[in-house]
Amino acid sequence: MSQKEIARVQSPDHVVIVGAGLAGLFCALKLAPRPVTVISAAALGEGASSVWAQGGIAAAVGEGDTAESHARDTIAVGGGIVDEAVAHRLASEAAERINDLLRYGVPFDRDLEGKLAVGREAAHSARRIVHVQGDRAGKAIITALIETVRKTPSIKVIEGYSAEELLVKDGAVTGLRLRNTASREALALPARAVVLATGGIGHLYAVTTNPAESYGGGLAIAARAGAVIADPEFVQFHPTAVMIGKDPAPLATEALRGEGATLVNGDGERFMLKIDPLAELAPRDIVARGVFAEIAAGRGAFLDATKAVGAAFAQKFPTVYESCLAGGIDAATQPIPIAPAAHYHMGGIAVDGHGRSSILGLWAAGEVSSTGAHGANRLASNSLLEAVVYAARIADDIRSLHWQAPDPIASIGKELSAAPEKDLETRLRETMSTHVGVIRDAEGLAKAIGIFGEIKAASNSIALRNMATTALLVATCAYVREESRGAHFRSDFPEASPDFARRTMTTLSAAQHIAADLVRMPSVTEVIGSLV
Repeated sequence: MSQKEIARVQSPDHVVIVGAGLAGLFCALKLAPRPVTVISAAALGEGASSVWAQGGIAAAVGEGDTAESHARDTIAVGGGIVDEAVAHRLASEAAERINDLLRYGVPFDRDLEGKLAVGREAAHSARRIVHVQGDRAGKAIITALIETVRKTPSIKVIEGYSAEELLVKDGAVTGLRLRNTASREALALPARAVVLATGGIGHLYAVTTNPAESYGGGLAIAARAGAVIADPEFVQFHPTAVMIGKDPAPLATEALRGEGATLVNGDGERFMLKIDPLAELAPRDIVARGVFAEIAAGRGAFLDATKAVGAAFAQKFPTVYESCLAGGIDAATQPIPIAPAAHYHMGGIAVDGHGRSSILGLWAAGEVSSTGAHGANRLASNSLLEAVVYAARIADDIRSLHWQAPDPIASIGKELSAAPEKDLETRLRETMSTHVGVIRDAEGLAKAIGIFGEIKAASNSIALRNMATTALLVATCAYVREESRGAHFRSDFPEASPDFARRTMTTLSAAQHIAADLVRMPSVTEVIGSLV
């Protein structure tokens, strides 16, 4: 980034957006003609989870469907802790945001009458998912937004930089510390208004559907700056990641089950029939645990679309078909080997109805934020909807505000930071999958918390320390929540408790206190050993 580009940001009406996925790009467009700089760690169109989204966007635009019904479904899935007012507002604004995307050139699928075609996914009471070419919604949406962004003079995109620290003074944002992803050099960027749209935390897990850039960096820098973090323990595992030896794992969209595909084990048994009345269309947390149990029992798990989709697979679901074919699986004629994979984080930076965080001048949108819309378990295809709804709200909020130009920040020269050490990163990801994954317990969580502290102390990489910070927040809140609710399942507390029928609000300081207390506590193994 040049000094000229830095100087551009120092105008009083300038906004810095970190992240170039759906939330970041949509917010930038809604802010036009206000000057905006978008910071992207990867080349534009790469590294964003929204690019890979297959399911589409949930919106009550089909005949007979209503926003009220959509909100009810959202609340029903969320494990009793959805902010109902947020869910209703989200659903009520969906149609308007779909119209925005159409104006930006997104080619949503249409029926023979020219109306938006809508599909059904798990836990939805109606067909309300708008798609693009079956399973290419994310890619098509981002492609259209990028084209529009490139044509918008008020938007400047800076590629190849990641945010590693939020600079705050007296409780207000003053700027960002950025790192060049190639040279590893750092620079300071002054800013009064920062929107974090950095995505989720999937890459903290060994098996994930998320790109490498989704490592919880945005959440970590906000937490380190003192921001309130909401619901970090709630991590959604997609039950049907395609297991063909790839990292990230390709995703077999939920729409396949909406079309009648079934889940079977190695013996050909439909195991979800005996787990939930909705079988394959049960909420994701239930399906993920069902798939996990079959794999743990040694029977394996497969998604069988050979009868429901069959020869039409390549046409209806080209992305999934191509991914499977690359791994030697013909999904039209063969069941697809699957496993649960870290897919979406319901937790994140706590924000209000305007997308404002607890830090003045800091907004958050998309997966890095936590609005209260998802509760303990996100309804399918509500993620892209939430991203555009809150991106638009943030833009409206920022347009109503005025502030002084940011003060210059002293140069930090060519200070270097190592890339994440591979052995430590692998240890962190494996620990998250083993102890902070689909099924958790106190002993495993306590062990994980200790390991994250060790990794943070041993690493010379700021990025890896940020990964360990986010992992600590997830694990400590999972440890404290002694119950099972939504995507959070404790084998030692398998039932929901009314004492925990509320959202989690925490800080990094609180998480560190919990970790410190656990270090001083004897482990279960030590206690048992002392009694022998």
